[in-house]
Amino acid sequence: MSDELHDASHNEAAGTPATQWDLSAVVIPLLRGVVYRDEDATLWAALQALRARVSDYVAVLALELVLDEAEGYAFVRSRAQEDDEAAARLPRLVRRQPLTFHVSLLLALLRKKLAELDAGGGETRLILARDEVVEMVRIFMPASSNDARLIDQIETHLNKVIELGFVRRLKLSHAGQAPVYEVRRILKAFVDAQWLAEFDERLQAYQHHLAAPQTEADDAQQ
Repeated sequence: MSDELHDASHNEAAGTPATQWDLSAVVIPLLRGVVYRDEDATLWAALQALRARVSDYVAVLALELVLDEAEGYAFVRSRAQEDDEAAARLPRLVRRQPLTFHVSLLLALLRKKLAELDAGGGETRLILARDEVVEMVRIFMPASSNDARLIDQIETHLNKVIELGFVRRLKLSHAGQAPVYEVRRILKAFVDAQWLAEFDERLQAYQHHLAAPQTEADDAQQ
């Protein structure tokens, strides 16, 4: 982070004009990934001050700024190409990442957990132990007699979700403690109600597929 950005943060209370902030120190982190208020208060303050300029700047790259004041995160995404002929002619700066079924499954289950948490109206942070994540996903995985292998598979999918930035590992309070994770609320911006509804249809078909071999085996024994 540049000295100019830190100086701007220090002088924020004095009403530093937005022109005094370092634009590049704000745009570069956004191009690298998500900016969180609770991880870098200085950068967040600069982003708020330069919001209009940042939006104009990334628009030149066929991107749009998404900033959620309530949830405390910001990121840039490609403009919808079907609504923007100019954007459709440009190569994507932010690449789309295809997801496997099981990674999509985990994202959907975590998104539903966030919805349940919000409906409760209490805690805003969704914290899950590894065993909770495993049990949440286990019922949607093919039956296996090798529990250790199943857990390894689920952890592989979870690591991908962590890599995508939707979950983060929390520091353990003592040695030997089982891993604990926080589901980042930015997941709500990427997994909306329509996506969940469409995925629920796929999930029902998948559960039917998992149950079919057992049903066929039962019929064969009769």
